[in-house]
Amino acid sequence: MTKVRPIAIHLPQFHPFAENDEWWGKGFTEWTNVSQAQPRFTGHYQPHIPSDLGFYDLRLEKTRLEQAELAKAYGIYGFCYYHYWFNGKRLMHEPLDAILNDKKPDFPFMFCWANENWSRRWDGEEQQVLIRQDYSEKDDLEHMQWLCKTVFSDPRYIRIEDNPVFVVYKHHLIPNIQKTLQIWRAEAVKAGFKGLYLCGIQAIGDNYLNPEELGFDAAIEFQPNWNAVNAPPPFWKRLLNKIGIEVSHDNIRDYEELVNTETSRPLPSYKQFPGVTPSWDNSARRKKNAVILKGSTPELYGRWLKSILSRFKPFSKEENFIFINAWNEWAEGNHLEPDKKWGRAYLETTQKIVDQQ
Repeated sequence: MTKVRPIAIHLPQFHPFAENDEWWGKGFTEWTNVSQAQPRFTGHYQPHIPSDLGFYDLRLEKTRLEQAELAKAYGIYGFCYYHYWFNGKRLMHEPLDAILNDKKPDFPFMFCWANENWSRRWDGEEQQVLIRQDYSEKDDLEHMQWLCKTVFSDPRYIRIEDNPVFVVYKHHLIPNIQKTLQIWRAEAVKAGFKGLYLCGIQAIGDNYLNPEELGFDAAIEFQPNWNAVNAPPPFWKRLLNKIGIEVSHDNIRDYEELVNTETSRPLPSYKQFPGVTPSWDNSARRKKNAVILKGSTPELYGRWLKSILSRFKPFSKEENFIFINAWNEWAEGNHLEPDKKWGRAYLETTQKIVDQQ
């Protein structure tokens, strides 16, 4: 039996950088929003306050080492770092550059290209674009050349049959994704690699899209499943808002209901690496229109994770990932890292379930 390798999605945003200083004020990081969050209804768990690692700064080597040691101790195989590339301009790269340059921590990793426009989504104003993502074959080529030279050659980089694994967050935004993937594969071979193992995150509305038809090797199930969570508000709420009585626009859903839905959904016919989330609540970022999964517990999370491991059969000895969203998305209430309420309970549950394979 082939054991799975849990990959935790990692946000490298927790450090000041010039663009954030300009857009939101000197010294802004995600911790700014996290620490200011307030409950919006009775029993609403906010704010999420970190415990073991504190309000860390990812520019510090000590913090990066502690993250990797904690993840490794509780059964996480590696991190999937978000990578921000805008036609050669990179954001939030200082911690990743240090990881590459210092060769520490000794912990496996892969990159996921977060290829959205950079907007004011941190505060819910998605329509205001700060850096636009422009696509071209020239940029496809230059992007892959940089990755091959700087990232993929790192011995810690995760591979499948010696092919570096590279993930695209929102492939449906790329005008000709088939052509882009062809350019990337050809350039990787030209750079001396055997090839690439390319994965597409399953985005809103394409949960049943076969990734192989687009040229990917596999899909990654991103949780929470927005098709299940993003339901319209109840009729009474829409009616009151329509006649001018302001009612919360937050989309509040039950975590257990999501777990029940996802554990009963049939597996797709194509290659898909399954995903799970310990919780979700982005009200720290959004003053309105937040998505809140209430009622998450380590026990419910463990039931979901256990269901995944009982149903998922790795496609080969190395095609054996499951993706946990996320390691440290604190402003989305979505983290394995310990907090004041649960301590290490979600990590302990992860280790317990993974060890039962």
